[in-house]
Amino acid sequence: MIEKKNIAIEKVVLVGIITQEQDEQKSKEYLDELEFLTYTAGGEVVKRFTQKLAMPNPKTFIGSGKMQEVENYIKTNDISTAIFDDELSPAQERNISKILDCKVLDRTNLILDIFAQRAKTSYARTQVELAQCQYLLPRLKGMWTHLERQKGGIGMRGPGETEIETDRRIVRDKISLLKEKIAKIDKQMAVQRGNRGKLVRVALVGYTNVGKSTLMNVISKSEVFAENKLFATLDTTVRKVVIKNLPFLVSDTVGFIRKLPTQLVESFKSTLDEVREADLLLHVVDIAHPNFEEHIDSVNTILSEIGCIDKPSIMVFNKIDAYEAEAFDETDLTVIRTKHHNSLEDWKNTWMARAPRALFISALNKENLDQFKKVVYQAVREIHITRFPYNQFLYPDYDENVL
Repeated sequence: MIEKKNIAIEKVVLVGIITQEQDEQKSKEYLDELEFLTYTAGGEVVKRFTQKLAMPNPKTFIGSGKMQEVENYIKTNDISTAIFDDELSPAQERNISKILDCKVLDRTNLILDIFAQRAKTSYARTQVELAQCQYLLPRLKGMWTHLERQKGGIGMRGPGETEIETDRRIVRDKISLLKEKIAKIDKQMAVQRGNRGKLVRVALVGYTNVGKSTLMNVISKSEVFAENKLFATLDTTVRKVVIKNLPFLVSDTVGFIRKLPTQLVESFKSTLDEVREADLLLHVVDIAHPNFEEHIDSVNTILSEIGCIDKPSIMVFNKIDAYEAEAFDETDLTVIRTKHHNSLEDWKNTWMARAPRALFISALNKENLDQFKKVVYQAVREIHITRFPYNQFLYPDYDENVL
């Protein structure tokens, strides 16, 4: 452990693999994201380890030689934690812990820890606790060292690992209680949503850390917590917004991420009811991120899973102030031009030009917000006048000169 500003920071090593499905470039991207997750959780990454494998080792995830290399580094540099980029099986986690003799986490465990730190309301804490219990249940066997005395032989025969079965029953009962509690809160929230009347509902969706909460603060003039860390927002926040004289509701939802743990997808599906019941989606994208197209695909996959992919939507490409294209020398014939060399104007002429509605803004610097308001106003107005046709004269087409 090292001390930084009077806060204990854990020294961490990251471990990932390179496979046919996950090449070297993809592995680096995932480890970059895992390092950001580690930073968000309060750790400091001091080294990364990767290994090329046809498939993960069923016993130790990586090969014995690479595991020896990781073990030597951990012992030499007083490392407290090893984090693996993929979800480890209970057996792999136990085997690796015995070899490395330090705390061993996988990506799922790390994300659950961040969610536990970030959960503020009773609802969010209940959802995180449910996910933790579902993750813990198959891993109980390796967590009870006091059962090591139960061996065969004279005088040692007995009821077996009864305590483990008791603990499993306790966890299962806990899961049932948490599910009942979530179902009860869901009913209360459904009543609250029903009491909002027939205002048009707009939901901000997108990858984690793309600026949804910052955009929410700008358009609603509120103070939703926003930070340059992953999963800064867990609790859904709903605010009333008025553009011109047209009121509507905007909800800020939890961000998505690649390799999202199945436990979290299940436990947070109820949180995404705000997305399911929205009339319009604002899909916010961090265009400054080199892999923003993959982020779009990840978000669309989850939207498909919850049945929202066909909802009316607007693509909002945020952080244009931070976008930088890679330099490209036209005279160097050995260099191949890639999408990373595209300027913003180049991107606008690609598939983005075919998108029905695409906006390029900077929520932080409030760039192009007038265009944003105009497009959102028109989209909300279209939905509103289908419900209340007689209001089409009350809410005319957007005119910059009319307040």
